[in-house]
Amino acid sequence: MRTGSGATAVQLVESVGGRRRIVAHVGSAHTEAELGLLIARARDLMGDPGQGEFPLGIEPRAPKTALLGPAEDPALFPGKESAPVGTVPAPRVISTSSRVLYDALVGVFTYLGFDAVGDAVFRDLVVARIVEPTSILDTGRVLRDLGRAPASEKTMRRTLARCASGKYRDQLASLCFTHALSAGDVSLCLYDVTTLYFEAEKEDDLRKVGFSKERRVDPQIVVGLLVDRQGFPLEIGFFEGNKAETKTIIPIVKQFHARHQIENMVVVADAGMLSAKNLRELDEAGFSFIVGSRVTKAPIDLESHFRWHGDAFTDGQVIDTITPKTGHRSENNKLLRAEPVWDLATHPGSWRAVWVYSRKRAARDGHTLTAQENRARAVIAGEKATRTPRFVTTSNGARSLDEAALARARKLVGLKGYVTNIPASVMTAGEVISNYHDLWHVEQSFRMSKTDLAARPMFVRTKDAIDAHLTIVFTALAVARTAQNRSGLAIRNLIRQLRPLRSATIAINGAIQTIPPQIDPDRQVILDALNPGVRH
Repeated sequence: MRTGSGATAVQLVESVGGRRRIVAHVGSAHTEAELGLLIARARDLMGDPGQGEFPLGIEPRAPKTALLGPAEDPALFPGKESAPVGTVPAPRVISTSSRVLYDALVGVFTYLGFDAVGDAVFRDLVVARIVEPTSILDTGRVLRDLGRAPASEKTMRRTLARCASGKYRDQLASLCFTHALSAGDVSLCLYDVTTLYFEAEKEDDLRKVGFSKERRVDPQIVVGLLVDRQGFPLEIGFFEGNKAETKTIIPIVKQFHARHQIENMVVVADAGMLSAKNLRELDEAGFSFIVGSRVTKAPIDLESHFRWHGDAFTDGQVIDTITPKTGHRSENNKLLRAEPVWDLATHPGSWRAVWVYSRKRAARDGHTLTAQENRARAVIAGEKATRTPRFVTTSNGARSLDEAALARARKLVGLKGYVTNIPASVMTAGEVISNYHDLWHVEQSFRMSKTDLAARPMFVRTKDAIDAHLTIVFTALAVARTAQNRSGLAIRNLIRQLRPLRSATIAINGAIQTIPPQIDPDRQVILDALNPGVRH
């Protein structure tokens, strides 16, 4: 029957005492496809053995039904003699897709302003990288599963070429900076490096065998990543596989500064970036820095403390002092009990050093040293055949335990140091320590890149292809970090939650209709968090 809104209502009715009584309202249709689905639903209800049988006298064959229209429209109200009669074909599912997930990630991509690149194929490659990292040949399958008609393989490869030649990364880095600036503070940036290896046997000018924490001997590249204090990516660069980590920070930081001309920038990095040349260049370029200090510097920096207080520390004790810029020559007068307050004019040959003692760290360090001592004794006793471990010294072909080195190491357990060129009047010791601890965000971003986004192993070989690969990973990392921050879920968990929401494309009554999934309240909360104001 026709409804007041112009739709066609499908109802189940029965005749009681000569009057029609509505048994159930199945729904209202606005299209032929919806009408066909509602009729099929009505037939299912009449055939439900759990509710008995409606004595309506309806045969199992049903006529094709047209939408009702105005009474004056004869095309919609044909005479009985001209009405086509036939069966309604059983509905068939043509395909299903995780379109909800695709639309949610595209919404985050657009929110970050990345659609300014104006390349839908690039956007699809980024979304596919987040959902299921795979080869370019297999990306089409991922996109089809997301309800997106993929471009051809040749078009995808041309898009990768544009990533390198079209300066996509420069544009995307600017958009990332704009977002980070509007969302928080970019005056403090975190830097770290990692390596990405290749499934290749031969080296070239870029892919070289170098230092690997995993002891790999595959050709690799060194990747430097600069993020804000929340782990959102700001700048990325790559270098030859045998380049020292300490030589990567200056080019990346200067590239970032040249792009955005940011003032009063603080760079935070771990002890691997600590070199006299790096710190001098950062200082001369006008950057502030906070870097981890090697424990071997503690005896020099804490000379006054050891003289006046011995090696006793209390849990959480902080010592704000100075450390020599180069060598072992210190400007600290150990005859003075008070620690010097660092000032560039007063101590031109030193940097500010902050040391903190942790009882928990001391227990962990002590356990490690005991294990190293036991291993050293086992090697000396001939119980283990291995390369010379720590605390083993060799003299005239005979091995012995380096008792002095072991004693020095035990004296320093529990200590962690930080070197900076920021005066105490600008940043307290506690703030220096707290800002350094934010480094876990960049480490988390690297883990996401290497695991969730499968940035390695790399199968491309040319510099342009590597550049394109890292551009997609960089963009996917920005989208993934934003999605995580908004939803409160790890990106893998978020995908596991949303990917099962499948839209179904159904053929029924001569029409094709895509039916969205039923979204439960918990997943609706996730979708609302990802894209506020957009209903799915």
